[in-house]
Amino acid sequence: MSKTVFDSNLSDEITEDLFMSKEQADNLFDYFKTSSIFLWKDIHNCEDRAEAIALLLTHWNIPHYKGWVFSGFFLKKQPGSLVNWWNYHVATALPVKENNTIVYYVIDPPHFNELATLADWANMVTLEANSYHIIKYANAYIFPTGIIKKSNWHLRNKQNLKWTMQGLAGINGVSITGKAQVAFNKHHVKRTIQKFNALKNLHPFKS
Repeated sequence: MSKTVFDSNLSDEITEDLFMSKEQADNLFDYFKTSSIFLWKDIHNCEDRAEAIALLLTHWNIPHYKGWVFSGFFLKKQPGSLVNWWNYHVATALPVKENNTIVYYVIDPPHFNELATLADWANMVTLEANSYHIIKYANAYIFPTGIIKKSNWHLRNKQNLKWTMQGLAGINGVSITGKAQVAFNKHHVKRTIQKFNALKNLHPFKS
């Protein structure tokens, strides 16, 4: 029995005109899974890894979205929890056309060794029912503090780009501890940015 519910009220209205083949999606999963810039063993900073992948896919003009899952307790003050006692989890989602239907597959190597459908992914990271999963446009960086609505999310900007690069370097730049780590690891963050920018020139579908 599924422990997760799709919340259409918080999800964006996604067009089904943009999609890729399952083979292309599998290649993208392997591409990011084996990229040394992504610290997949670190279970934290999921929003920054999802955003970094989204930035690359945007640069390459490859269709994509983000899948989010919330614990029932965090989102609705109802029973329901996620693994690691997370309030939420996020990963990049790829639209794949299968049998004339668009299926959304999630890139999340720490939890799956291959692509997983949005619902299977959300169910996997749900500890106790219920959780609520949604799909958002790729430029939705993070939800607001307080009431979460469909249209009041914080979108991609220069400030959260800095947090994304810091997150790729294994630093939560929003936290007090993270701010101190940034101050002492400026060169590490700079090298991470350089590696990320170099990755932009390595299109996964072009030799």
